[in-house]
Amino acid sequence: MATAAEAAAMRQAITLAARALGATSPNPVVGCVILDAAGTVAGEGYHQRAGGPHAEVHALRAAGDRARGGTAVVTLEPCDHTGRTGPCSQALVDAGVSRVVYAVPDPNAEASGGAQRLREAGVDVEQGLLEDEARAGNIAWLTAVDTGRPYVTWKYAATLDGRIAAADRSSRWITSPESRADVHRLRAESDAVVVGSGTQRADDPHLAVRGIDGAVQPLRVVVDTEAAAVTPGARVLDAAAETVVVVADDLDPDLLVETGAGEHWSLPRAKDGKGIDIPSLLTALYDRGVRSVLLEGGPTLAGAFVAAGAVDRVVGYVAPVLLGAGPHALGEAGISTIADALRLDVTETVRIGPDLRITAVPAVPSAPKEH
Repeated sequence: MATAAEAAAMRQAITLAARALGATSPNPVVGCVILDAAGTVAGEGYHQRAGGPHAEVHALRAAGDRARGGTAVVTLEPCDHTGRTGPCSQALVDAGVSRVVYAVPDPNAEASGGAQRLREAGVDVEQGLLEDEARAGNIAWLTAVDTGRPYVTWKYAATLDGRIAAADRSSRWITSPESRADVHRLRAESDAVVVGSGTQRADDPHLAVRGIDGAVQPLRVVVDTEAAAVTPGARVLDAAAETVVVVADDLDPDLLVETGAGEHWSLPRAKDGKGIDIPSLLTALYDRGVRSVLLEGGPTLAGAFVAAGAVDRVVGYVAPVLLGAGPHALGEAGISTIADALRLDVTETVRIGPDLRITAVPAVPSAPKEH
């Protein structure tokens, strides 16, 4: 049974892990707190970059000799894998900890088994402390491991009547400076930011993170099916971050030279020929090491992702503004009847300046009642 000190340490470990969102892929975010034999915090750490020391190693270094006979509190089961770093399970054994409390079992077959190694070494191991909270903080990586594709957050900004632009297509700025600053936080927590050709033409977006010190810039991705939207001098082609332009694989390769983009991906078209096949795009991103995607595209691309069942979270910034006309946030999404509507569970509502930020996830279907 976990103690109050261990529960407090786990809350701190979850907070520590969140500091590295957007910086560790393809690895998970992990936090660790070491308690000494008296139950006092002796050291803490978190996994900061892929290829760098894991959370347990940072925490053990901070704790020093005080780790011996103490307890390691970790958000994810310590790994039992030797890759660019050694197994954390063995590091904990070598440090002489007597107990390990972790929240979430490692679903990655290549790295799991740390708990068993610890038990075999005589370490007391407990699983499941604040598991739901720790799982929520690592949901992108856990989803990617489970599905083989990145976790997708669709972000949009709209008026109270659901418009993302006026009838003349002007859209700067619907939401407040506070909301726009919050979007940069979302970008900083994501591995890739994705837009479509419509957004590229209308806004010439930059897509890089601004105003957040130490942020790892996400991969900027423009889905430009016909290779016609990204032109030389586009802001997305500057040196602020890496950029990939995704085009249809049946285009003339000579078209790609003209944009000046450093990297192109040629991917299959969707079955209807309109746009890129979304599962192929997500597979390519996953193979690139992307585990979390922020979809900032307009209604057409958002509709394609929804139709593909590839939206895991929706973050809507709703401004207290009315337009009465103009494009809606979501385009054709393969939904023709109310029975097929994508139902969502609202997980959070927050005031951001004058706006309202609504976060929701697809609802889990209810089990049919037995008669």
